[in-house]
Amino acid sequence: MHGVWPIVVLILTTAATARQPVPKPRIIPAAEWGSTPQAIPDQRRHTPKFVTIHHAGVVWKGDRSPAEFVKTMQTWGQREKNWPDLPYHFLIAPDGTIFEGRPLQFEPDSNTRYPLAGNIGVEMMGDFTKQRPSTEQLQACAHLVAWLCQELSIDPANIRGHNDAAPGQTSCPGTDLYRYLESGEFVAWVRALLEG
Repeated sequence: MHGVWPIVVLILTTAATARQPVPKPRIIPAAEWGSTPQAIPDQRRHTPKFVTIHHAGVVWKGDRSPAEFVKTMQTWGQREKNWPDLPYHFLIAPDGTIFEGRPLQFEPDSNTRYPLAGNIGVEMMGDFTKQRPSTEQLQACAHLVAWLCQELSIDPANIRGHNDAAPGQTSCPGTDLYRYLESGEFVAWVRALLEG
C-alpha cells in the first residue's frame, strides 16, 4: 500500500504538468473592421464574472459580409439606441470568425433589463429560433469562452444564455443554441478545453 501513493502522486503531477493553456483564438481587431466607437464613461467599467451568450435575432442569409454586419450593428445602436459602441464584446460569424466588439473593461448594453455589470456579451450571428448555429460557430464560441474563463478566472458555471440573465424578457439566444446551454453540453465543452 505504501508503494502506491508515490505512483498516484506522480500520475496526478504528470497530468497537471501536461495540461496546456487554452490558446487565444484569432480575433479580428475592432480597428480592422472599421469600428468607430464613442467614449464610454468610466463609471461603466466593470469586473467580468459571467459570460452571457446571445444570438443576433436576425436570420443569417449570407447576403453581406460578417464585417459589414458588425459595422451596421454598431451604427444602428449608436443612432437608434444611443449606445456608444456595440452592445457585445465579441461577435461570431457563421464561418467561425470572431470579431472584437466593445472593450472588455466596460459593461455591455442590452434591450432587456438586468444588471449589466459583470457580463461579457458573446453574440453569434443568426436567428436560432429559425436556423441552427454552424459547427464552426459553436467551436469558435466554445474556444473563445474557454479562453475568457481562463484569462479572467471565470467559473464555467457562470456561462449562461441571455434568457437566463433576463428571465421572461427574451428568447435569446434562440432554442437551437440554448439547448446546448440547457443540457450542459456547452459548459462541458468549455471545461474539456480548460482541462486540455
